[in-house]
Amino acid sequence: MSYSRFALYYVFPDGALAEFGSAWLGWDIAQGRQANQFDLAGLPDATTAPRKYGFHGTLKPPFRLVNGCTAQDLQAAVAELAERCPMAECEGLQLSVLGRFLALTPLGDTAAVQRVAETCVRDLDHFRAPATEHEIARRMKAGLSERQRSQLLQWGYPYVMEDFRFHITLTARLPKKEIATWVEAVEHHLPKLPAPFTLSEIALCGEREDGRFEVIQRYALGG
Repeated sequence: MSYSRFALYYVFPDGALAEFGSAWLGWDIAQGRQANQFDLAGLPDATTAPRKYGFHGTLKPPFRLVNGCTAQDLQAAVAELAERCPMAECEGLQLSVLGRFLALTPLGDTAAVQRVAETCVRDLDHFRAPATEHEIARRMKAGLSERQRSQLLQWGYPYVMEDFRFHITLTARLPKKEIATWVEAVEHHLPKLPAPFTLSEIALCGEREDGRFEVIQRYALGG
């Protein structure tokens, strides 16, 4: 299969959390197929935005391949990166309200998780085609800080390096009056969260012709 964009994600291994994520979003990123979504009024609309990306934590945001590089070249580079990049750990995960959307976020010291993301962004950046003028202009409208504007120009995305915050998105932006209701719904279906949380592998994912992302290959960190 050919892909229009690639990304480096953390994708949960098979288990209760992976099953929850697929059923919550209605998309199984690991298998690249539609999943039976929980029967909750309003859930399809509340998860429209994150559904195409699947249940994941972003490490290197989606990018197009630069001319002259192939998907096979990228896979080989990700394999090499994973071998030399130690796994990361933090105290655990928690359900959080970030602005007006819900996400799972890490607890405690996140420096090790930050290190993995920075390695993915920096060491694979020569595979990334430059952002288009339209993409840059669209991002600049978001009220970015000077550092974020600089990162957008350098790395193609503003929320990397010092502005990176690992999170696993569960919803689109919600009406303020509905946030508490959706928190309760997530808590009702969410399995026990890991404590500690170990980021032991990374996944190279691709954007299909239908606009949805799927796992191409997983790589264990530290070989």
